[in-house]
Amino acid sequence: MVGRFYTGVRGFVRPIVRLLWNPRVSGLENVPPEGGFVIASNHLANIDSFMIPVVLPRAIRFVAKESLWTQKGPHGVVLRWFFDAVGAVPVDREALSSGKGALQAGLEVLRNGEGFAVYPEGHRSKDGLLHPGKQGAAWLALESGCPVIPVGVKGTQHMFSSLIPRRGEMTIRVGTPITLEEIDPSASKGARRRLLTARIMDEIQALSGQRRADGPSARSRDQ
Repeated sequence: MVGRFYTGVRGFVRPIVRLLWNPRVSGLENVPPEGGFVIASNHLANIDSFMIPVVLPRAIRFVAKESLWTQKGPHGVVLRWFFDAVGAVPVDREALSSGKGALQAGLEVLRNGEGFAVYPEGHRSKDGLLHPGKQGAAWLALESGCPVIPVGVKGTQHMFSSLIPRRGEMTIRVGTPITLEEIDPSASKGARRRLLTARIMDEIQALSGQRRADGPSARSRDQ
């Protein structure tokens, strides 16, 4: 479970974030008040993993390299304390690179009734486009029964491109939960993962306003 340190730091940082950047945030009411949930967001900058937890009303957890817990000396003690306090999930490098370790860790988090965050693209977008989504978020939702909360982030890639903070240019939009009831229950597991992944990426695109790296969204083609 996420400790008091996480809650305390988040409460301290929020006013600073509002003062410096005044981010435009909407849809916080879509985060369920209890139970596990999957946050699925686009990924424009490393700061996303800081900004999303700061603005959400409930704590969410990410994975981190297990080696961060095994550093020697005073430095290692501080690192272990910090990552434990913020609820990071340790995963070894090999499992993390394969994705399997991260998903298993996330499944345990969800079954404990907590929030777990995933970037379906699998990497930060360097060109600003929304790249095809991998099926990890869908797998987590189907295995845990938890809803997926799509998030669209905009402007975080410009937060540190100037010495003067660009206030109001960063947007975080939280979409309505995607529940498993919306996905054809008669389809195979593989088909359900693909359908759910397509739905997640369409919702992220609608929230972020990004162009797709693989062409128009399925939704826009159907209209």
